Amino acid sequence: MTSRDHARRRLTERPERGRPTVHAEPAPTLPERLIAAREQKGVDLARAERDTKIRARYLAALERGDYRELPGAVYTKGFLRNYALYLGLEPDDILGQWHRERGEALGGEPVIVVPRPLEAPRQGFTFTPGVVVAALLTVAVLAFAVYLGVQLLRFAKPPTVSVTDPATAVSEVDETTSSYTLRGLSVPGATVTIATPGRDPIRVTAAPDGTWSANVDLRRGKNQFDITAIDPDTGKQAENPANIFITVPFSVVQAPTLTVDQPADGATFENGAIPVQGTTANAASVVVSATYLGPVGGATPTKPSPGPSVSPPAVPQPLSIAVADDGTFGAPFELTTGRWTITVTATSAEGKAVSIPRTVTVSYRGVNLVITVRGGKAWLKAWVDGAVDPRLGSAGKVIRDGKTLTFSGTSSVEVRTGSSGNTYFTLNGTPLGALGKPGIPETWLFAPPDPPTQTQRR
Repeated sequence: MTSRDHARRRLTERPERGRPTVHAEPAPTLPERLIAAREQKGVDLARAERDTKIRARYLAALERGDYRELPGAVYTKGFLRNYALYLGLEPDDILGQWHRERGEALGGEPVIVVPRPLEAPRQGFTFTPGVVVAALLTVAVLAFAVYLGVQLLRFAKPPTVSVTDPATAVSEVDETTSSYTLRGLSVPGATVTIATPGRDPIRVTAAPDGTWSANVDLRRGKNQFDITAIDPDTGKQAENPANIFITVPFSVVQAPTLTVDQPADGATFENGAIPVQGTTANAASVVVSATYLGPVGGATPTKPSPGPSVSPPAVPQPLSIAVADDGTFGAPFELTTGRWTITVTATSAEGKAVSIPRTVTVSYRGVNLVITVRGGKAWLKAWVDGAVDPRLGSAGKVIRDGKTLTFSGTSSVEVRTGSSGNTYFTLNGTPLGALGKPGIPETWLFAPPDPPTQTQRR
């Protein structure tokens, strides 16, 4: 019989003879209070288990009053306290009722005092051979670990490179200076590379203390040096190269210097894009101009000859080429078929100029057709030596305004355009312009020396 049954029996026993019978509602037991509080909270045991971190089986045992299912009195009190707090009940009241229903007096569990064991007297540290060997091994292992750490850091970290002379990244020297000794720091044994646009790189090796030096040539104007380093042990390159700019001023009265690397004098080209390249100093501008000498294989005309006159090709306008910071310049110069004299002229800011001529021959081989779309887009399809050009494909492509395409064939190039007036042709260096009207689709065959002819190919 549980405590709940005892309480009900006492309250319902028949009174002594002669006294009125009093019927009292029995007080709810602890399990009933727990169940009622949980149901009022609107949660089930699974939810209560998640919220309180107490297993559902223990919560169910508390609500049944079956305390034998619980691990012990200490755990039961802890479970009751936490569960009461979770359900909004007074923990001390719940624990008091638990004690009363178990027939125990309020108070804590008896404390069992365990006597402390007798301590043996502490002995002093004694150096034994085993202790010494263990200490030496520990020191060796720590030293090896430090060595490995240093090596790993070295292999993981790229080398550094810096410049100590000149002290600033941008500097200017006297106009008579023709060389300079660069100095700096890097990792010991590093390969330091000094690159200058338009010149071969210089490589030096850093000393054991990391210092390095290299003598570099200076030209008039701005000299740029890009400096980097490579660690010979790891092969890693410096992430932050050093950039140095040294300027050698020009004399006010000094004329520019000029060197033309291309084209070579007397060179022959199979298309009209003549490469013009070289270097200059003290020049504010470089201009390329051309003079027509005559047809390929003919003599330079000195006076009019009898017979029908042949109009010479149009002479292109002079081409201005920008000069880079290191004094280099380069650009293609378009010429038509024939023999030409190309003149490269460098002019200083003070107006002093120097010129170098080059004689070249332009002799087109096969068919070189340049197509430029102007005034709007145009659909194009092309056949080179009778085969469909793969860039445009068998279905053709729409080419946007301003786009230029080049086709080279052995015997012929045939072009179908959806807007003849927007398609401009240049055949073997000779501008032909548009051969039709805008919006009109036409097909043209180019097979020199015959003139362009219109076909029905689609």
